[in-house]
Amino acid sequence: MKPQTIPHAGLQVSPVILGLMRIGTMTDAEIRTLVGTAMDAGIDMIDHADIYGGTPHHCEERFGAAMALSAAERDRIVIQTKCGIRQGYFDFSRDHILRSVDGSLKALRTDYIDILLLHRPDALVEPEEVAEAFDTLQAAGKVRHFGVSNHSPGQIELLRTAVRQPFVANQVQLSITHANLIAQGVVLNMDGLDQSIDRTLGLIDYSRKERITLQAWSPFQKKFFDGVFVGDPTLPELNAALDEIAAAHGVTPTGIAVAWIARHPAQIQTVLGTTSPTRVREAVAGAGVTLSREDWYRLFRAAGHVVP
Repeated sequence: MKPQTIPHAGLQVSPVILGLMRIGTMTDAEIRTLVGTAMDAGIDMIDHADIYGGTPHHCEERFGAAMALSAAERDRIVIQTKCGIRQGYFDFSRDHILRSVDGSLKALRTDYIDILLLHRPDALVEPEEVAEAFDTLQAAGKVRHFGVSNHSPGQIELLRTAVRQPFVANQVQLSITHANLIAQGVVLNMDGLDQSIDRTLGLIDYSRKERITLQAWSPFQKKFFDGVFVGDPTLPELNAALDEIAAAHGVTPTGIAVAWIARHPAQIQTVLGTTSPTRVREAVAGAGVTLSREDWYRLFRAAGHVVP
């Protein structure tokens, strides 16, 4: 698994990120095993959010308590967290961003966050408030880099009217079966075909042009939290292709699902949500596979996407 660069941050990171949204009920030993397995496999980036775990900062607290990172250990890990989602609404106000980051720093037991993402677009956003919060956090050394999650090109451009820091990343949902980011562009201008409807507003091309790193969450989900596609008997063609291609490369179908994302020239990172050390190793093995164009498109078609 070769490292990749997050351009505007200048960070060299693993193409696979360990997401820790599900560690809330795990023991300290289980968390250490999961994180240790990931690091031993070459993952050096961790993803959190202030809302993970049911109560504010719960999963961040579990990570901080279980790992109790030394200064040297902390410097070897890129820690990313998110803020902006509250109970029933979104909040990009200056005060909430600042309070959230302070809560994350305390929970994670660290002096700084490498990357802070705005979690989901706030319809009531005031870019000037976001800019003031970012400036305050950067000046205090609490956050080094900034980004967004689930944002469109227009929403990013609106924030850019006031925010002076570059947006280094955008975390979005992407898998072989949930591939709106990619699928629409393949059938552009094909009347009467649902796939041709633009639901992403050109985000993948915009991100490549602006050198904003995309991070794929739910890389194994069929659609929106409706189960994984790997091994799903209702998707026989896709799983037959996954099995055959996996066998040819000496990895598992889970690994090939990661390889499919990694093959795209946008250099999209894959965010894992698993708590299984075995699944982590499978995903990392897949990140080292380079799919041929034929195999990449075979999986794309098998997932139900039209290739004219």
